[in-house]
Amino acid sequence: MGGVLLIPFLVILGGLGIHAAAATALFTFLFTGLFGSWLFQRRGSIRWRLTIPVCAGALVFGYLGSAAAARIEARALTVTIALVIIAAGIYIFLPSPHSHGRSRDGYDKKDLPTLCAIGAASGFGSGLSGAGGPLFSVPLMVILGFAPLAAVGASQVLQIVASLSGSLASLQDGRIDYGIAAWVTGFELAGVAAGVRLAHSVSALALRRIAAALCVAVGTFMLF
Repeated sequence: MGGVLLIPFLVILGGLGIHAAAATALFTFLFTGLFGSWLFQRRGSIRWRLTIPVCAGALVFGYLGSAAAARIEARALTVTIALVIIAAGIYIFLPSPHSHGRSRDGYDKKDLPTLCAIGAASGFGSGLSGAGGPLFSVPLMVILGFAPLAAVGASQVLQIVASLSGSLASLQDGRIDYGIAAWVTGFELAGVAAGVRLAHSVSALALRRIAAALCVAVGTFMLF
């Protein structure tokens, strides 16, 4: 859930406006997506039958979401992103859903339009908020019956597609601060590597509570 935390800190500590912060954050997720995808693929955790339709759905809608964000007044965009962050925190606080029976695996013909729709919604939300596709795709996939690990694996590749698509719109009006993006990305990649290790040494419940508390606190701070 790191994507939702970067934007407010770019505003507070980096001195960027909300539009530039969202666009810069989204651009950096291209590199965390590449690194995360490599780490997950090494562990065999990416199911491409699920991942490809999700990414296909996000390809166009990431651009549309970013283009829409550029036309939203700064205060309204700040409130929108803050509410997204709080909603993410509340979702994480909820108990993990337990599926009864076999998880959806993408082999059913009905899964294809569902996965494409998830990708479209996640791409648009990512471009609009700058918070990254996984914030939207993982909850949607889990709620709709796909295995959590498969959802997280697919979200790593989705980050790449959503970032590329959304950043195209940001490039056209110069919203990306490349100087800040360069050094932030270095720390993000270190964080991804550390996060993989931490996730295997700390209880899942503790990680959920920490992430949820951070999201709710930061989102509430942004609202005020």
